[in-house]
Amino acid sequence: MENTEADIITLLDEDGKEHEFELVDAIELDGERYAFLAPVEEAADVEEDEVIILKVHQDENGEDILLDIEDDDEWEKVANAWQEMIEEDDEEESNE
Repeated sequence: MENTEADIITLLDEDGKEHEFELVDAIELDGERYAFLAPVEEAADVEEDEVIILKVHQDENGEDILLDIEDDDEWEKVANAWQEMIEEDDEEESNE
């Protein structure tokens, strides 16, 4: 078993409260980057095994920032692409 350090990202909610998330995966789709985050601790508004999808954008200083995906169609497209990627990975692992 590999010993890898997880990428932990701290996000602020509407009330300014900090929540830690682990970067589960990231993909690029149609020239945009998206991050898939899972809560490190149980959050009241996040179901167990639920992953949050955020768009990665660069601010004026070139720093990566995470934004909510406002468009439902865009969110569905990203979620479906990630699900397909997971299924392909599972298939490859079962064929090994």
